[in-house]
Amino acid sequence: MLLLDTSVVIASLDADEPRHLDCDRVLARGGNRLYAHGLAEIFAILTGGRHTRRLRPGFAAHLIEDSVLPFVQLVHLTGKETMQALRECENRGVRGGAIYDLLHLAAARKAGVETLLTLDLRNFQALAQPGDPRIQSP
Repeated sequence: MLLLDTSVVIASLDADEPRHLDCDRVLARGGNRLYAHGLAEIFAILTGGRHTRRLRPGFAAHLIEDSVLPFVQLVHLTGKETMQALRECENRGVRGGAIYDLLHLAAARKAGVETLLTLDLRNFQALAQPGDPRIQSP
């Protein structure tokens, strides 16, 4: 069982992404986990984030609902679990936007997965500590 970072999901949805086929196979296999906040991250990227293609919000929501949600189980962090991750920031050297990656890692720990799958290996490996899930790319 894996927890998918949003980078893997975005690549699975975009045929022009270099790792599209690998990521699409992983997502289509189903049964993997996704941090619930990742849905908002995916939506933000699809509708106007760093991507060159900007989808209409209604179409992006439909795409997520049909092409992502049936294939993942969402992992939710409680307020207490989120605060625990925020308290880890100083020890892990986390500042600014890196907190979002740390929250994905916290969700992976909560889900009990062995591996967090990402295309942003360097960012996640910089955060990982002993006892965390393995960080791998598809």
